[in-house]
Amino acid sequence: MKRLIVIVGPTAIGKTATAVRMAQQMHTEIISCDSRQFYNEMNIGVARPSPDELEAAKHHFIACRSVSNPYNVYDFEHDALALLDSLFVNHDTVIAVGGSGLYIDALCKGINLMPDPSPELRNELSSRIANGQLDQLISELKRLDPDYYNVVDLKNPIRIQRALEVIYTSGLPYSQLIGKPLPNRPFEIEKIGLRCQRDTLRQRIYSRVEIMMTQGLLQEAESLITYRHLNTLNTVGYKELFCYFDGKCTLQQAVTDIKNHTWQYAKKQISWFARYNDISWQDIHEN
Repeated sequence: MKRLIVIVGPTAIGKTATAVRMAQQMHTEIISCDSRQFYNEMNIGVARPSPDELEAAKHHFIACRSVSNPYNVYDFEHDALALLDSLFVNHDTVIAVGGSGLYIDALCKGINLMPDPSPELRNELSSRIANGQLDQLISELKRLDPDYYNVVDLKNPIRIQRALEVIYTSGLPYSQLIGKPLPNRPFEIEKIGLRCQRDTLRQRIYSRVEIMMTQGLLQEAESLITYRHLNTLNTVGYKELFCYFDGKCTLQQAVTDIKNHTWQYAKKQISWFARYNDISWQDIHEN
């Protein structure tokens, strides 16, 4: 059977280097499961693989779209599985790597994720509720999805709105999507987790932030100011520098905040992957 090797772990642990080394040894390719490395305009701040790493092993889902064209985990699952089908034609093993736990879950086991509505649709439904039109929306829900209408709390406008968002976006009844069983993957999955002492990881994170600043993270963030309203840019490494540009803090404070927020994010990643019981953990000893 074909095999997908998935390399996980917190940020700055060395996942990319490990994936490249394994891909070279196995003469295979790499699927990135990093939710921010998809975007062309984001490079330094998302620790995109270096040009040498990209040349050493073929990567997919790196800088493949613009920040103005956001990508969600629902679409990633569909596209990544289609890509795997084509890669498995010529490779018995493919490497996947990333620290975005939700995207790892989507690739490995699927995810019952509803499609995101357009901002226009969400704003329209919110406005209608605010303007006292909840009863009209309930009538629409009854017409479009009577099964969900019969079980939903009709006094909860958030649930009414969410159901209609999904119905109008997907063209399918909400009741057909919730609780949908997840399919088994037609390939073996082997998960390898990288870990090290927390003090070591924290120092790796702090050092990497300093390197990012010398590489031009400040200038990269400045070039993205026009996109700062997008959720894609509401991420560590950029939002702190936006505060600096707004005059809300010094540059030194912004860099300190990037370090601390990245460390907080790494601890959340550690907690996320601790939920898995099918990871083979490898200790990283070098500083």
